[in-house]
Amino acid sequence: MASTSESSCYTLINSSIIAGPHCCLIPHLPADLRTQLQSQNPDQKLDALRTIITQTLSGKPEPGLMMQIIQYCLPHKDKRIKKMLHFYWEVCPKYDEKGKLKQEMILVVNAVQKDLEHPNEYIRGATLRFMQKISRDTELLEPLVPKLRANLEHRHSYVRRNAIMALSSIYTANPDKELIPDAVELVTTFLVAESDSTCKRNAFLFLATSAGDEGRDRAIEWLAQQGEDGVKSMEEGLQLAVLEGLTRENKSKYLRIVFELLGAASHAVKYAAATTLSALSNNPTAIKSASQTLLTLARTSSDNNVKLIVLSRLDGLRKDIPGHWHQLILDLCNVLINAEIDVRKRALSLILAMTTGRNVEDVVGFLKKQVLSSVGREGEGEVEGRSLFIQNIHILAVKFPEVAPSVITDLLSFLGNTSGESSSGQNQSALDVVAFVREVLHKLPDLLFRGVLWILGDTLDAVRGVIGEVPILASEMKFRGEDGEEEGEDGSTEKEKEEKKEKRKPKVLADGTYATDVPTGVGAVEDISKVSRPPLRTLILGGDYFTSTVLSSTLTKLGLRFLSFSDKAATPAEKNALAAEIMLILTSVIRVGQSTLVPNPIDEDSLDRIMTCIQALATGDAEKTKVEEVFLKDSERAYEGMLGALERRHAESQLAKARVDEVLTFRFFRKEGEADSGEEEEDDLEGAVKEEKADVISDLKRITQLTGFSDPVYAEAYVRMQGFDIMLDVLLVNQTSATLQNLCLDFATLGDLKLVERPSVYTIAPNGFLSVKASIKVSSTETGVIFGSILWEGEKMEECCVVLNDIHVDIMDYIKPAWCNEAQFRSMWTEFEWENRVNVNNGVITDPLKYLYHVMKTTNMSCLTPMEGLKERDCDFLSANLYARSLFGEDALANLSVERKFAEGSGGEVVGVVGHVRIRSKTQGIALSLGDRISVVAKEAK
Repeated sequence: MASTSESSCYTLINSSIIAGPHCCLIPHLPADLRTQLQSQNPDQKLDALRTIITQTLSGKPEPGLMMQIIQYCLPHKDKRIKKMLHFYWEVCPKYDEKGKLKQEMILVVNAVQKDLEHPNEYIRGATLRFMQKISRDTELLEPLVPKLRANLEHRHSYVRRNAIMALSSIYTANPDKELIPDAVELVTTFLVAESDSTCKRNAFLFLATSAGDEGRDRAIEWLAQQGEDGVKSMEEGLQLAVLEGLTRENKSKYLRIVFELLGAASHAVKYAAATTLSALSNNPTAIKSASQTLLTLARTSSDNNVKLIVLSRLDGLRKDIPGHWHQLILDLCNVLINAEIDVRKRALSLILAMTTGRNVEDVVGFLKKQVLSSVGREGEGEVEGRSLFIQNIHILAVKFPEVAPSVITDLLSFLGNTSGESSSGQNQSALDVVAFVREVLHKLPDLLFRGVLWILGDTLDAVRGVIGEVPILASEMKFRGEDGEEEGEDGSTEKEKEEKKEKRKPKVLADGTYATDVPTGVGAVEDISKVSRPPLRTLILGGDYFTSTVLSSTLTKLGLRFLSFSDKAATPAEKNALAAEIMLILTSVIRVGQSTLVPNPIDEDSLDRIMTCIQALATGDAEKTKVEEVFLKDSERAYEGMLGALERRHAESQLAKARVDEVLTFRFFRKEGEADSGEEEEDDLEGAVKEEKADVISDLKRITQLTGFSDPVYAEAYVRMQGFDIMLDVLLVNQTSATLQNLCLDFATLGDLKLVERPSVYTIAPNGFLSVKASIKVSSTETGVIFGSILWEGEKMEECCVVLNDIHVDIMDYIKPAWCNEAQFRSMWTEFEWENRVNVNNGVITDPLKYLYHVMKTTNMSCLTPMEGLKERDCDFLSANLYARSLFGEDALANLSVERKFAEGSGGEVVGVVGHVRIRSKTQGIALSLGDRISVVAKEAK
């Protein structure tokens, strides 16, 4: 029987073991290889064989050396040479041009027959594995089959298990089954008489998966003879093979065997049994048993990867077979105890999907218990895990309003129990709780009064109690022993002030040293930094102006609401007194920010915000309605818009998507009479008639000219990104009247780029052209450069060269828009250490919102700031957060802050936008690359 002449390869040899990473560029002449093969040194023979195998795999076989290999290497007893010969026989050309087997291969077959009878069992096993790789070459295998059958009865199990695998490969690769027609009967006899567990496993798998219906019947018959007790006492590998065979058989009458294997000692067998049981039956009892087994694995396994795999499998079962999952949710909650953060995220997402009105109280109670028990624990992942619990309680309270009252009370109580935590953990937990309470009270107004009463009852120490004595600056100066000199409020005369300054000057003592008179006031004897102050006062003196602006806005809103009361509820004098007290506090904050007591002065934005609040309180009755509209109504509408945007993003992310392991339906393979979906037909017709219009302009931008028009060889490259590869399609044009021989296009790279293919040699006719393709691997999102040259032989065998222009890789092809929530953005912004600040001074685009769209388009970044709020009003300034992620999992953050630029003089027209873009990332490359991209685009827009 003539065998196919197709060349197949199952083994690849690393060429770097021959002569380093550039061995493929080193020429190996046949004469040198022949000399190495004839050498008595086994190491030289090995090097020669490796070189020949590598060249054969590269498309340059050396058929003339086959007889040298047979003569000098085949009789050698070195086991390394025997192993390398197996690799060579696998890849070498075994057939001539007419498709007939070469005569030299007869000698090879004789040598393989001797190895199959070798007294060393490991040489026999290696030879049997070699037979698996030539399973398609029937002419080679025909004389070897009797030896293969004999090895099934060898005394050593290593030989028998490899013999079974070789028989399976040969039987599967030859559909006509002429080489071993009685393979099923032979393996069945072998399976009954075999005692080794691994050999049994291989034989059972062959019958169950590769031997057709007859083999499956024999396998099931043998399994029935073993019984339930026999299957339960099998070793792990054989049990897994039994489960695989039952899955392919898909007969529910073997469910009792699978049920028995659910209690096996091996975790792998438990998982396989649960998966098989869910595939064989949709019975609620079977699904519940499989689910409980998977939950036990997720709870007891110490490997996080196993837990994630099991949870993913549970999620798949939940989607395929809905119904009873609410009964298992408490068992799933136990997986959260002392688990890693990735496992907690996966389990919580599954818990949220399984929660219903029946079990929501149990789930929320468990999560609240986990939050309260984590107070004071600062282990690895504890803070993030506590924040994750609070966020999921947040989601459940919004989804099931009936549990919100108890949740709010407990979480507000939790705020007062975080004193034992670090500042970072306490702040993160408090922010999560506050965000949760704010949204729930907004969406469930009936809970508003209860929450407000709790807050007032727990924190009502009056505003002065958390700020302290005002004016802040004067009281602090007095406390430090300076008696308010800077403010001139102590009534001291100029003479007294001069005397105080004289006392503070250094004096010379008798020993020649200097000394200073220190006052005996309170500020002189105590460490100011250790003095206990009210919380808000401490933040203000520490330079936390963001909190100061929040305090200003809050006090202003409270004051405006109080001023809107009727005269019966509050007299005009009381209203004016409250407004004056609030204005005193706000001006005191400004004075502190402008003094030398704080580590850094107050910024302009915070100053403007506080001054706006003061002006709002000082507004007369005529403008009071507009002020109340801005401070009280517009802020509430903005918050509603933010919640709406978050809900829309969440809804978009929850759209149904096809899973990786979802079954694909091919209409071509459907059985007759099976219904076809009309929607599928419409989609197919729409896809068939749809014509994708190529963007010619975009394609032209990807063409890079590599040489000049006057060079002997003109070259240009079309650069195309394909996944993680850069594909170069290079056009070479011979602009001379001579034939260019041995022309080589040599590329090299800078950055995280790697050339995949080695250069080949070409010949170009006079005035001819040639298309050459090259592939380059990309390993990170950093700017890379591809450079090189064209080499060829001239008329007198001299070497001619043309240096190519550099090709700069555009990283934008590897950056895709992504989305994260505000907490994740702030966390990454704090964590990432590489920042690139790009100044903006654009004279073409005059609208900040249009400039934002321009940056988003050119950097492939998405805007995290809700666009509804940005589009509502035509503002002179804009600030937005941007986010993107590369194909390699690298995060890129950006903050855009720009404003309109007006011409000089009053009433000047808008002439552009100015500001800056701050880019942060975990690695330096992506931050610099994005910054360069923004700078280049800004120059092009001018």
